[in-house]
Amino acid sequence: MSIAVASLLAFVQCNTTGPTEKFPLMPLVALTYREGESSDSRGWLEWERWGENELISVGSDLGAKFYNIQYIVLSKVLLLRIKDLLAEGNFSSTVKSVSWWLARLLIFQQKLLDDRCSALFDLLQVYTLESLNQFGTTEKARDYWVSQISNDDASTIVSALHLEAGIMELTYGRIDSSKLYFESAAASSGLSFSLSGAMGYRTVHQVEPKAQLVLVGSTNGCEKVPQQGLELHSDSSIASEDVQHSQAHERSEASDILMAPRFTEDFKTSEVNYSIAATRLKSVQQAVVLAQCHFIQRSARNDELQRWEMAPYIEAIDSQQSSPFMIRYLCDISRIHWESTRSRTKQRSLLMMNKLVQSIYDPSPVVSQRMLFCFGAKVPTLPALRKEYGDLLVSCGLIGEAVKIYEDLELWDNLIYCYRLLDKKAASVELIRARLSDRPSDSRLWCSLGDVTNDDACYEKALEVSANKSARALRSLARSAYNRGDYERSKGLWESAMRMNSMYPDGWFALGAAALKTRDVDKALDGFTRAVQLDPENGEAWNNIACLHMVKKRNKEAFIAFKEALKFKRNSWQMWENFSRVAADIGNINQAMEAVQMVLDMTKKKRTDIDLLEKVMQDLEMRVSTTHSVSASRNATSNNITDVICDTNHAEKLVTSEAGLSFERETEHLIQLVGTILRQMAQSGNSAAAVWGLNARWHKLKGDLTMCSEALLKQVRSYQGSDLWNDKDRFGKFANASLELCRVYIEIACRNASRKELFAAEMHLKSTIKQAAKNFSEIKEYQDLLACLDEVQKALQA
Repeated sequence: MSIAVASLLAFVQCNTTGPTEKFPLMPLVALTYREGESSDSRGWLEWERWGENELISVGSDLGAKFYNIQYIVLSKVLLLRIKDLLAEGNFSSTVKSVSWWLARLLIFQQKLLDDRCSALFDLLQVYTLESLNQFGTTEKARDYWVSQISNDDASTIVSALHLEAGIMELTYGRIDSSKLYFESAAASSGLSFSLSGAMGYRTVHQVEPKAQLVLVGSTNGCEKVPQQGLELHSDSSIASEDVQHSQAHERSEASDILMAPRFTEDFKTSEVNYSIAATRLKSVQQAVVLAQCHFIQRSARNDELQRWEMAPYIEAIDSQQSSPFMIRYLCDISRIHWESTRSRTKQRSLLMMNKLVQSIYDPSPVVSQRMLFCFGAKVPTLPALRKEYGDLLVSCGLIGEAVKIYEDLELWDNLIYCYRLLDKKAASVELIRARLSDRPSDSRLWCSLGDVTNDDACYEKALEVSANKSARALRSLARSAYNRGDYERSKGLWESAMRMNSMYPDGWFALGAAALKTRDVDKALDGFTRAVQLDPENGEAWNNIACLHMVKKRNKEAFIAFKEALKFKRNSWQMWENFSRVAADIGNINQAMEAVQMVLDMTKKKRTDIDLLEKVMQDLEMRVSTTHSVSASRNATSNNITDVICDTNHAEKLVTSEAGLSFERETEHLIQLVGTILRQMAQSGNSAAAVWGLNARWHKLKGDLTMCSEALLKQVRSYQGSDLWNDKDRFGKFANASLELCRVYIEIACRNASRKELFAAEMHLKSTIKQAAKNFSEIKEYQDLLACLDEVQKALQA
């Protein structure tokens, strides 16, 4: 057990915490080499490659070049063997922490990989649950260590365990579970906090105070420092404080933006909202605050508001007088991520990143101090940090410096990108081929070469050298097959790749797209569903799910999926149009009209779904007729209201008077919405005849027959033209509009006792009948016109 833990910590020191030391190339050197064999021989290189293959056997490639890989493999082998012996009952049952160390090792192995791995996640779930069952409460922790720890130490251990469990869940995108673990960690550490607001200054030259976010809360025993070594010793704390103050002064000179807002005196003297930044937090409490910061990063949308919500957590830890090395290290990384997105602080973030990378190689502080909370903080590995440094250099235009970093880390994809920016694609090919001559069995190199040359043979070779374990090679072949139009082969390759590693969200989306091309709707729906489970912010996947539900006539499911899709893709008028149709199909007319309004705004009034508006208008006409029937019934008799309801679809809404009033208000609101939309369409200048017809029906619903007749007259004129008398379909629409216009004229004449409208109707009907007699005298619409003319003439004679 001791060898396993020591081996793991040695690997962590080499690749995360520093300071970097020259460890033996192989662990247990004395037991490894035979007499006369030197550790400097190249035999270790074969073992190192074997270790790499063991790590990537779970279906993901290494994210960069790491050192002393055999150490973590040895630790894993020993810990798993101890676990087996415990299960067999052949080992002391007092070594219960093996599950916790296995969970730590596996989450660290995940950090080494370039993709989230489903196989590791399954194991982590098991070992984390076992650890929580054994040490999840202070009572269990004290029972295990008996009298060796105090109550404060037990609380710190429990808090650290919940913290690591939350980090694990957050790594795999399980937001809700991680939130519960972080809340438990905060409760165990005696810390409660929340965001508040206060007036303060953000820049050096700011005159007027502005509202600032600040972290406030309370702690239990924050001033007490445990005696068991879980906190920093006073000497190192003082030294750390001096270093931090000098570093803060240097960083503040790089920008006129303050490292933390300077609050007004009113807030400083307040006892109710006491700032966490002014409170001396224990190490585990600082780790909890940073964990919450990263929770916001993963759970909220990636925008400027998200970064400002994270800022108070960073500033609270940055204001602490002393912190463990890893906590301060993670806080600086978080600040760099934030400030690199702002033009006024980008230079400072580059300076901070440069010093942060150098601090890993400095001999001080010693490794024992650096190891504190190396598992309880979401700290990136050293190669990952250097990669971020390279990315920051590229964003600042320093591509030459970034190339050196990428080449040293063997980040071939990033290197290719830089060479393309420099128009040196051939140089990247030569470099990869040169490396392949030394490492012909490196599947990552073959995949990178395939990306540059677009040669499927390279991906096939990557599969061959990896013994068919390279998920990246399978994904690349699947993309190539899709681009060639070989969708069946692409679907099969994606299925193979996702069986190897199911935690790759883009893979599920691509599988769904390939299945959709092959008309495999069920497989496509499953692929897109798995994609949003891993990446809930994938708006395209949500949209595809909604469209597939539409195909299957599952309007309720489509409605829900469209609502999710529109959270992330609000600028697609096609999506809004589909959403309006689905909303109308399930009877949600209000949302349907809001979606129609969005389509009008996005297309500058050029796109209109007339069929949808026709359906909505029919529903409104039915609602109004139902409401009028109910009102008439109330005035005439006290019989049961359902006796006079003509439309059974609305009967349940009118059973009680309250429901009836609510129904009437809803109907009036919908009429106003439709009227606003129709008015905009009519004013756009390119309104079709059908739009004027809908306007006429809307005015009739409102009881304004004069405006109704004007809209109908415009509809009739829209149909007129040289081809009207030769186009049967167009004449049919013209005749129906004319009939509706004349009926409205008759109704106006009856209401106002006027003959003016009747003369207008007679004149229009005579003219229409005369011109239509030659080609359309046999159709039904012509006969209807004749009947309407007789009705008008009788009204005139009356």
